[in-house]
Amino acid sequence: MTTILLVEDDPALRRALRTMMRSRDLHVLDVATGQDAVVVASGGTPDLMVLDLGLPDIDGLEVLRRVRAFSAMPVIVLTAHHRQSEKIRALDAGADDYVTKPFDTEELLARVRATLRRVPQSNPVPTLVQVDDVEIDLARRRVTLDGTPVHLTRTELALLELLVSHPGKLLTQEFLLREVWGQGYGSESNYLRVYVGQLRKKLGDDAAHPRLILTEPGIGYRWIAGEEDPA
Repeated sequence: MTTILLVEDDPALRRALRTMMRSRDLHVLDVATGQDAVVVASGGTPDLMVLDLGLPDIDGLEVLRRVRAFSAMPVIVLTAHHRQSEKIRALDAGADDYVTKPFDTEELLARVRATLRRVPQSNPVPTLVQVDDVEIDLARRRVTLDGTPVHLTRTELALLELLVSHPGKLLTQEFLLREVWGQGYGSESNYLRVYVGQLRKKLGDDAAHPRLILTEPGIGYRWIAGEEDPA
């Protein structure tokens, strides 16, 4: 049975989430403090952590940093902040996804399911990725569309490889810019818009109805190919 570590200091919300998750055949370990979360996580039992960022003892981001020091366990953060900067900080600190309060429980479950489909995290990403008529050969650095080679620039290919290597994970603009363009970059979001647009055009993806690359406005992008219900 899949084990979820639920970290939430609001007793009513923690109880409601615990009941909902258990009704979906998920085993739930629930705690109310950041310190307890780190202790339970260090035991290696949970498969995924749902982490509230507003905790009474340790800031949720600090909990995330401590857990990331010893575990690659997927983490979905719950935040009451609607500011994009807060969400970006959480993602850069190691979160795999986020849900903004107030949230629909079905949305949270969808994100849990989507994240769990990508575990264990240690599994290598296949070197050959096939999505309908698109074939991406990471080993040979070759891309074809309906059997026809697709010419990608070095930057386009680096961006595509980064997205494909983190399937389903929301990658922030800052992360993508640093990884593809270098450490001196981080705020040039217009670069990403241009290059993601070029990738979509060459791969036959539609920004309005994406099957490959999903835009999270103002935050980043995620590779959604193969996701049944990308939240």
